[in-house]
Amino acid sequence: MYRVRDATVSDAPALAALHVRAFQETHGGGPSVAVRQEQWQAILSRGDARDFTLLVEDAGGALVAFARGALHDGGVPEFGGELNKIYVLRGHQRHGLGKLLVRRVAERFLSLGVHSMLLFGDARSPANGFYEHLRAERLCSPGGAFYGGYGWRDLVRLTGNCDAAGSDIEPEPPTPAA
Repeated sequence: MYRVRDATVSDAPALAALHVRAFQETHGGGPSVAVRQEQWQAILSRGDARDFTLLVEDAGGALVAFARGALHDGGVPEFGGELNKIYVLRGHQRHGLGKLLVRRVAERFLSLGVHSMLLFGDARSPANGFYEHLRAERLCSPGGAFYGGYGWRDLVRLTGNCDAAGSDIEPEPPTPAA
């Protein structure tokens, strides 16, 4: 059984450890837990409903996945939200957690009046197949080069592309008021 919930400031140490582990599984290397904890402490302390982090806990309460959504800075004007980070520990992949997190981030953005989102990744990442399965559009440079950016122009459509959560995931709690 998995449970999805919003991150709080008190989650910073555990989230930092999860972030480091998931980053190492995916990319190798990366910042230390201490650096990530400082970063997460700062992010979660802001208390901005437009910058949110969702956590996935396993049946024992251990964090196994997370996603962060934030307003996009406008560098790509057609997109209002940004799926800033999404990681699922390797041992918990293929349980629908990635789709669930993408859907919940999209739903949160919709509740904030944001109707599109993008993400910036690695053009060579195996995760790109996941984004393409969810019908993300490749965002290419004016010259046509692909550098790892993906976008969804219609988050209502995206939520429909994300299958309903499996029976091993608790039902979604009500979305907090903005």
